[in-house]
Amino acid sequence: MRAADQFHVGIVVDDLEATLEHLTALFGYEWAPEIGGPTAVLLPTGPAEPELRFAYSRTVPRLEVIRSVPGHPVWQPATSGIHHLGYWSDDVAADSAALVARGYELEVTGARPDGTPYWAYHRPAHGPRIELVSREVQSGLERLWAS
Repeated sequence: MRAADQFHVGIVVDDLEATLEHLTALFGYEWAPEIGGPTAVLLPTGPAEPELRFAYSRTVPRLEVIRSVPGHPVWQPATSGIHHLGYWSDDVAADSAALVARGYELEVTGARPDGTPYWAYHRPAHGPRIELVSREVQSGLERLWAS
């Protein structure tokens, strides 16, 4: 992992529309369409399928604004405002293991049907989460941002 691989800052909010409007009015952000839906994830307690909905900014520095998921501790607004820092990863499993070795707790993984992780959240003792995102999805996200 390298600092140059950081590509977004994630924010979890209770009111997505109001937050997007606020960030547009304040900073001039433009937004790609909202995407998401039921998402199969693996939590330390087992599989789950939360409704994850979010919008990425077309404007850089890139923001990912995520709707909070009621009753789900991972997707709640952070007291600092910053929920996570997102980094591209060429090998999510290996980079995830490296973060665990450095004391970052594996909090949730998004996995393909064959079990291969393509994104993961890690929570440190202090500071925002780190999200690893497979570089395999980079071209799809770049198309979304350009839409």
